[in-house]
Amino acid sequence: QPRYRRDCRGELIQIDGSKHWWFEDRGPQCTLLVYIDDATSELMHLKMVESESTFAYMEATREYIERHGKPVAFYSDQHSVFRNSRASAARGDGMTHFGRALDALNIEIICANSPQAKGRVERANGTLQDRRVKAMRLDGISSIAEANAFLASYMARHNARFARPAFDTRDLHRPLAPHDDLRSIMVWREQRTVTAALTLHYNKAMFILEPTAISKALARKRVTVCEYPDGRLEIQHEGHVLPYRQFDKMRQVNQPAIVENKHLDAALMLAKQMQAIMPHHRKRNNDAPARRDQPLHLFPEPEPPPKIDRRKLGGSKLKRGLRLSDEALRERGTLSFVQRA
Repeated sequence: QPRYRRDCRGELIQIDGSKHWWFEDRGPQCTLLVYIDDATSELMHLKMVESESTFAYMEATREYIERHGKPVAFYSDQHSVFRNSRASAARGDGMTHFGRALDALNIEIICANSPQAKGRVERANGTLQDRRVKAMRLDGISSIAEANAFLASYMARHNARFARPAFDTRDLHRPLAPHDDLRSIMVWREQRTVTAALTLHYNKAMFILEPTAISKALARKRVTVCEYPDGRLEIQHEGHVLPYRQFDKMRQVNQPAIVENKHLDAALMLAKQMQAIMPHHRKRNNDAPARRDQPLHLFPEPEPPPKIDRRKLGGSKLKRGLRLSDEALRERGTLSFVQRA
């Protein structure tokens, strides 16, 4: 059934990501994050990103709050950024990393049961996919950076035509509290246990804590790994930031020099060719963010293995060494070490 608009601006903000060919054939497919006010149909914030992800929403929401303040609630779909599955919720408090950040800011997150329930943002997506694509074509915009610079002027023109006044003139956006540090709240947080060797593992990388006075007392204790949208990563314990060194297990290791042995050389060459075809498992852990979610992530992407035709593998077969006669072995003084079958 139809739902009436909320009374006040800032009472309910509908959010959604619209994946589309925004640059047509001038650039790659990407996603537009849309924030629209339920009471006024006013576009509150737009941000072009590569894909819908936790870090993308954290960064866009931080920009929204810095500009408008804290709304009463966000209204979203059931994307994994906003809502945990039953299996994931059974292992914890049921909140996503984005949900925990909003909870720390005292902002409610409400998930809609269907796309029709948040029809205002869905209709706005359709309008933007028509009008905004044409506007960017006229301005020759073909990259995410250019599109984000263009959004402010476009939103002003869009709101002048499509926004409407609210029933109540009050604005329910709240200012940030003195203790609200957005850059420390909009963070992906994971708990890890420090080993006796002062190491811990996160997102298929091993982190070695520097042996400071604080770190030495943390063996077999829990620490917090904080990954920021800008790619920084910190290891914290009770408010202290711990220095560390990183060893990335997904980074390709250079093969050592092969010894001067024909048989060993051929065998190692075959092994390397087979490993290039079937590389080591590179999938990330399910409880860690994808490495491509941030524009400047900490982990370098490994180079893809070269394509090798299986039909050309193997080459010449390894040949067994010459079998020396008893006389030759006696001359070398090694006959006593050989057992004949």
